[in-house]
Amino acid sequence: MATFPVINMEKLNGEERGAVMEKINDACENWGFFEVVNHGIAPEFMDTVERLTKEHYKKCMEQRFKGMVASKGLDAVESEIDDLDWESTFFLRHLPQSNISEVPDLDDQYREVMKEFAAELEKLAEHLLDLLCENLGLEKGYLKKVFYGSKGPNFGTKVSNYPPCPKPDLIKGLRAHTDAGGIILLFQDDKVSGLQLLKDGEWVDVPPMRHSIVINLGDQLEVITNGRYKSVLHRVIAQTDGSGRMSLASFYNPGSDAVIYPAPALVDKVEKKDLYPKFVFDDYMKLYAGLKFQAKEPRFEAFKNANAAHLEQVASA
Repeated sequence: MATFPVINMEKLNGEERGAVMEKINDACENWGFFEVVNHGIAPEFMDTVERLTKEHYKKCMEQRFKGMVASKGLDAVESEIDDLDWESTFFLRHLPQSNISEVPDLDDQYREVMKEFAAELEKLAEHLLDLLCENLGLEKGYLKKVFYGSKGPNFGTKVSNYPPCPKPDLIKGLRAHTDAGGIILLFQDDKVSGLQLLKDGEWVDVPPMRHSIVINLGDQLEVITNGRYKSVLHRVIAQTDGSGRMSLASFYNPGSDAVIYPAPALVDKVEKKDLYPKFVFDDYMKLYAGLKFQAKEPRFEAFKNANAAHLEQVASA
C-alpha cells in the first residue's frame, strides 16, 4: 500500500516546487486526500484552538452527549446501529455571513480565536484551489470564481468531538460518506486516530500529525474537473479509550446559487463529453441532505436525468 501523501508547503517556494506540485496532483487523482504541513498557520495558535475546543466540550457539551447516550440506550446496544453517529457537534458559519456571535455557550476568547482561525483557513483554502488550478491547466482563480456565485462562497466549520465509545464495532463515529462540497480542511486530534478513507477497496488510516491540516476534495471538485479528481468515501471509527478525539472540519463550498459544471478546458475535445451534469449548488445540497450516506453516483445521475428531461421538453416545445 502506498504511503499517505503528506505535502510540505514550504517546499513550494524553492527548487522542489515541481516535485511537490506533482505530489499534490497525484494525491488529488489517486487519493482524494492529502495532509499539509508548514502551511502558514502558527503552531502556537493551533494549540490554542485545540485547547479551547476541548475545554468547550468538557464545559458545555459532554454532559449533553452523555444524556443523549443514556436516553437512547446506546451504551448497551447489542446490534449494529446504522442511523446515527457517535459524535458531539456544533456548526459555525463564516461566509457569506458569520453566525459566531450568535452561537450560544461560547466564551468571548473562543469566539475571537475561531474567527481568526476561520480567516487563516479561508486564505489556505483559496491558495490550495489556485494550486489545483495550476495542476489542472486552468487559469489562476478559476475555481474561486466558479465557487463565488452572486454572494461569495459558503464557508463553515463543523466542530466535533468523538468521546470514548463502549461498542465501536456496533456504532461508527461517523458513517462512510463523500463530502458534498468543494475543498475541506480538517484540523484533527494528533493523539487519537479514527479517520479512514477508502482506497483500492481497503480502509486506510489518515495519520494524526501534530499541527497538520488534512485536505480532502468534495463532490463539486469531482464535477468541475470532469472526474479527473475524485471525492472519496471516508468514515470515523469510534475508539474505546482515551479522552476522545477532536475534529474541526472546515468546508469551503460554492455559493448557494453557484452553477456547477465540468470546466470546458477539461472536457475531451474530441468526444466533447461532459461526464457530469450541470446544476445549482443549493439544489445539489438539498438532494444530498437525504442521501449523504449513500453512493454519490445516483446523485449525479439524478441531475443528468433532470437535465436530459428538460432538453427534451425544450426540443418538443
